[in-house]
Amino acid sequence: MMRVTISNSACQGPAASDEEVGGPFALSSRRLRLDISYDGTDFSGWAIQPGRRTVCGVLTDALSTILRTPVKLTVAGRTDAGVHASGQVAHLDVEPAAYADQADKLLRRLAGLLPADVRVRSVREVPAEFDARFSGLSRTYVYRVSDAQWGLDPLRRTDALHWPRRLDVSLMQNASTGLLGLHNFAAYCRRRDGATTIRTLQRFDWTRSGDVLEATVQADAFCHSMVRSLVGAVLAVGEGSMRADWPVGLLELERRSDRVKVAAARGLTLVRIDYPPDDELAARNEITRNVRR
Repeated sequence: MMRVTISNSACQGPAASDEEVGGPFALSSRRLRLDISYDGTDFSGWAIQPGRRTVCGVLTDALSTILRTPVKLTVAGRTDAGVHASGQVAHLDVEPAAYADQADKLLRRLAGLLPADVRVRSVREVPAEFDARFSGLSRTYVYRVSDAQWGLDPLRRTDALHWPRRLDVSLMQNASTGLLGLHNFAAYCRRRDGATTIRTLQRFDWTRSGDVLEATVQADAFCHSMVRSLVGAVLAVGEGSMRADWPVGLLELERRSDRVKVAAARGLTLVRIDYPPDDELAARNEITRNVRR
């Protein structure tokens, strides 16, 4: 079996700040889109870190072994340690000859080589203009929390947070709705030098099914810890320790608020990345790059 050395540059994509710029497309290459799911429990996040098990590291190692050439993944959104994904997207560029030999069996070989907590659900060739990161119109996350008095269902112990006090969904929805729109979310983001904290929050909805609550959070992009910070602030409203207008009041701050508690990573799952039609990819890439600058 071929062994390939993986470096930090093998994984590209938005860090917490969403500020990196991807590399150019080689005209002789084929661009592939990967749709990926993983249980983040035993991963130290997406991005490769020396001495740590990461999603990108595991995927890059498997792909490089199968294709017999080093590969570089560009991801739609880096997830933190413990965060899950059912709708992650990444792309890579490969030489036609390397891909041709494996095209019909790549998914099957990946299923046999990858560990049980990560799966590539589809691989398909896409236009050169497709960029997993810059082409994205929106990212959607789901956060799950249970307020059952008896504790967390054992079958949900890795993908939901247990909250020890009863939560008022009506109050939480009111607080969440006030956060929608284009704002500076500095109070909800961990600071990164040179990174913008201006985002458009497109959706923030709560639903309850028995003792389990789900928050669906969608934006054009998210800065570091933004989703879990938003959830943490609204949970404080739901338990009655903060007023419903407190989360929106934090938008007046120009830096992160120490009063916002970041909700645990295990409750968060990246469920969908939305992209425009192929003929609008190039225009979307340019818009996103301009905004990031």
